[in-house]
Amino acid sequence: MSNSQAEAPSVTTKAPAAQAASPVVAVRGLVKNYGSVQALRGVDFDVPAGSVLGFLGPNGAGKTTAIKILCGYLAADAGSVSVCGLDVATETLQVKQRIGYLPENNPVYTDMHVEDFLRFAAKARGLSGKAVQQGMERVVVQTGLAEVYRRSIGQCSKGFRQRVGLAQALIHDPELLVLDEPTNGLDPLQVVEMRALVRELGQTKTVMITSHVLPEIEALADNVVLIHQGAKVADGPLETIAAEHSGGLPVRCTVACTEAQLQVLLEESQATYLEKRHASFASAFDAVQSAMIEVDGPQGLAALAKAVSAKGYPLLELTPMGGSLESLFQGLRSGGLG
Repeated sequence: MSNSQAEAPSVTTKAPAAQAASPVVAVRGLVKNYGSVQALRGVDFDVPAGSVLGFLGPNGAGKTTAIKILCGYLAADAGSVSVCGLDVATETLQVKQRIGYLPENNPVYTDMHVEDFLRFAAKARGLSGKAVQQGMERVVVQTGLAEVYRRSIGQCSKGFRQRVGLAQALIHDPELLVLDEPTNGLDPLQVVEMRALVRELGQTKTVMITSHVLPEIEALADNVVLIHQGAKVADGPLETIAAEHSGGLPVRCTVACTEAQLQVLLEESQATYLEKRHASFASAFDAVQSAMIEVDGPQGLAALAKAVSAKGYPLLELTPMGGSLESLFQGLRSGGLG
């Protein structure tokens, strides 16, 4: 592809989300069982048109199962999923034509050249004639692949391979883009670049992202759906969810004392464990305890510091955690949600 070919296409702009009368994705009462294990327990959520939705949950929460059902790769036991007004169970092919899907394992053929792989992906998506070349040129511009266009995928960096995977998901110009852990395995610079790509795509596409990287979702998502043990526990804007579900103040606390002594400190200051952690640094002290705890706001933080001082233990760290999603996940671990 020549430089003029790569630069000529322009990205088609879609209608603003505010004009959409119905959500792009509507999930109602979704149930899926694997033998005696209930992976999904009546999950409901919507993905508004033109939005970026963060779909979150701890490992085993049911995220991957829900995504596979939504994309038409797995059948639900009960409930319904519609994409662009089409029923996933009965209009599967039409639904797949409207979805661009980038799985976590990024299924690209490393022995193919980028150009050949994109041509293959375009034809597999039903494009033909001039539409194949037009689609290839469009996604090369969208994902910044011009410099590796004639290179073997196996010779591309991890970041460019992710871009190739994203390009194949966009080749047919889908209305919904589903990204499963899109920055997994990327270095910090590549993460920044991928986030910028997703942010740009979110201006013209409806995007659904699964991720365990909480700051990533906070940086990209307009709304969040949080599931735990197969059930939805939160749904809405980050600010609203944080206000409704984050009761206490999560704090990372490291004290030079024994575990039993730290437990007494927490009881005296009415703080609670969220997650116990082992200190990972060398210390001149005989015993160092590090834990994620929850206190009752700034007053609780002051009470904990006072209790440590009264005992005469060296306080090595007492850091409030500001991330709202971090607080929510810690709440899940402690049984505070669901």
